[in-house]
Amino acid sequence: MLVNLTPHPIRIYGWSVPDRIDQAQHAPLLTLEPSGTVARIGQIDLGTQHLLHCPAPVEFVEFRHANGLPPRPAKGSPEWENPTTWYVVSLALALSEAGHRPDLLVPYQEVRNLEGTVVGCRSLAHPV
Repeated sequence: MLVNLTPHPIRIYGWSVPDRIDQAQHAPLLTLEPSGTVARIGQIDLGTQHLLHCPAPVEFVEFRHANGLPPRPAKGSPEWENPTTWYVVSLALALSEAGHRPDLLVPYQEVRNLEGTVVGCRSLAHPV
């Protein structure tokens, strides 16, 4: 099962679709509607610093602590070894959880409309 934990539909077009498409001429192979739960990477603001030779203030931010993800399977469990439910999340969130979760996928190989806006992808990827 695929669960979309992003706030927007994910359209998967397949590898033969060009980089830019007229959406009226190309239908997606699969559309994953948002589940209603949005998983996001959390952040903790650690304060502002002024760095040597940098004229702009710089915020030190810790990016991790995922929000909105279901509990992860226990390591060594059948669900860890062979997930039956896959969660589609943002790349930033999946990378922050790489090695800690076996069940996260991300959109891969963007497909854009003729104006250049991302409208889908060619497949899903499993960050490792």
